[in-house]
Amino acid sequence: MKRNDFLRNALFWGLIAIGLVFIFSNMSKTSENTKTINYSNFVQQLQNGQIQSVDVNGRTFTGVLSDGEKFTTYAPMLNEKIVDQMLEKKTQVSAKAPEKPSLFLAFLFNWLPLLLIAGFFIFLMMRAGGGKSGAFSFGKSKAKLLGEDQIKVTLADVAGVDEAKEEVAEIVDFLKNPTKYEKIGGKIPRGVLMVGPPGTGKTLLARAIAGEAKVPFFSISGSDFVEMFVGVGASRVRDMFEQAKRRAPCIIFIDEIDAVGRHRGAGLGGGHDEREQTLNQMLVEMDGFADNEGVIVIAATNRPDVLDPALLRPGRFDRQVTVGLPSVKGREQILKVHMRKIVVSDEVRVDWIARGTPGFSGAELANLVNEAALFAARGDKKVVGMEEFEKAKDKILMGSERRSMAMTDEQKRLTAYHEAGHAIVGRLVPDHDPVYKVSIIPRGRALGVTMYLPDGDQVSQSREQLLSRLSSIFGGRIAEDLIFGHEKVTTGASNDIQVATNIARSMVTKWGLSEKMGPILYDEDDQQPFLGQSMGKNSKHFADETALDIDKEVRRLIDENYERAYQVLNDNMDILHAMADALMKYETIDAMQVDDLMDRQPVREPGDWGSSYVPKDESKPAKELPKTPAGSAQKEQDAEIKPQETEAVKKEQSANKPDSNE
Repeated sequence: MKRNDFLRNALFWGLIAIGLVFIFSNMSKTSENTKTINYSNFVQQLQNGQIQSVDVNGRTFTGVLSDGEKFTTYAPMLNEKIVDQMLEKKTQVSAKAPEKPSLFLAFLFNWLPLLLIAGFFIFLMMRAGGGKSGAFSFGKSKAKLLGEDQIKVTLADVAGVDEAKEEVAEIVDFLKNPTKYEKIGGKIPRGVLMVGPPGTGKTLLARAIAGEAKVPFFSISGSDFVEMFVGVGASRVRDMFEQAKRRAPCIIFIDEIDAVGRHRGAGLGGGHDEREQTLNQMLVEMDGFADNEGVIVIAATNRPDVLDPALLRPGRFDRQVTVGLPSVKGREQILKVHMRKIVVSDEVRVDWIARGTPGFSGAELANLVNEAALFAARGDKKVVGMEEFEKAKDKILMGSERRSMAMTDEQKRLTAYHEAGHAIVGRLVPDHDPVYKVSIIPRGRALGVTMYLPDGDQVSQSREQLLSRLSSIFGGRIAEDLIFGHEKVTTGASNDIQVATNIARSMVTKWGLSEKMGPILYDEDDQQPFLGQSMGKNSKHFADETALDIDKEVRRLIDENYERAYQVLNDNMDILHAMADALMKYETIDAMQVDDLMDRQPVREPGDWGSSYVPKDESKPAKELPKTPAGSAQKEQDAEIKPQETEAVKKEQSANKPDSNE
């Protein structure tokens, strides 16, 4: 193909070059020394006897003047008298019959320039339209076709979604052996809609189905159908299904189908909208008069709530497969799949990593393994150990460290007390997630981080958990107030206040967790006008008195938990001082060091990677600290951080206790 294209292009440009040379050569046939004069000057010079010879060719006169200079002129009309004048003046006259140009030359001179311009334009259009994005393929499908042997992914490469794999196994069996279902009159689902959060493996699962069944696989995104011109998307849908029917049995995979399958009749657009035209054509192609046997449509989305009901009905997407976040066992399987590609140390416990990453999706786990490998490469290590996996997990959960950010000792101490307040309240209020790590190293946009990790996978939260969360959120602000005074409280708790207010308001207006307001939905801010729902801006379906009661109830929840957090920190002031000192010394403390501080025991030195990963049932008692020789007071102070609590500090705390109404 490349050789033929080269020859065709060379021939085309060669013809253009020859034509241009021929045209310009004929346009410049006049002699270099020939002078062009007008006809009136020619007649006057003829009368004055200044013309030596004339060659008559039709109405074109060429000749030589008496001074030897050559000339040419053009007579407006044939005049026999001019010839008589030439003879009277004894001018040498020669004449020949005018040559009648051939039809070929006439065509060449008159039409060749126009044809060359038109050919050049057509050539450019063909070059632009040769690919899938060309002008002549504007209405063609942009779906990428992968053959049977091009897809190497199978269901064995998909982990953590066992239920979803069972749902699609029937489709694989049908594509491999369709006669088994046709004998008893069974029909395979025409469409499968995969629903789940981002990064859970919906696209990977679709590729695995095609790779397992060994059938052609068309892959396209929902946004590839939509263009600014009405009708282009519908044309691409028709072309895609025509190609799929020619290669049936096959699979069409549409990623992010919500880009084209949104609810019709919503917002300000009408039936002429490009998106609606494309959706209408897709509905007809999936279940219309045309026969679509052997073409299975698999679509993926994380927004099933915005899809049009006609798209979800049986006959189109008959089956909906939920691809959710993996469980502990699923995360372990996913980690093992991704660890095949890197060199992992024998000390790595995949089960510990899986238990320490609740809520991680498959994509986040893949990123965790990759980040661990990058940490090992930066350290010039040949294998990836647990230390690198913990660093990678800290980076994903808490953000990258910003050690270049300069902080004064006063700012560090204030941040240490702030984070210690979060950690202590979080440890002592009931039913709260365990503290994972506390750090005063700036990460991301935060000056310090207190990270909690649940013991296991959580699918919902109880009222007690939410109330405890409210208390721990205010722990940082209260610690600043207790230690540095009401006038020294900083803006560092602005995000804490925002999160706490949102939780309290959701408890009252969305989740029905307020005894006073009852299990009634008061918040309708989620209604989307462009999805055909609420068109009012600030529509509310309750009285002004009810709004006042909601505000009072939100304030009550926040005040009660603020007071509880204040009481917890006031009763454990010694632990607050000790934890702040530990953070000033180590900058980051893990769960076991927090345990030491909460038990009012000497703080262990930062251990190896295992201190944060060992589950509770597998943990071992800490080794005793080596005894400090007598007389080395400085070493003893460095080895253990003792709780600090004095009567003067207690009096200062009581004086700085804030008013709950403020």
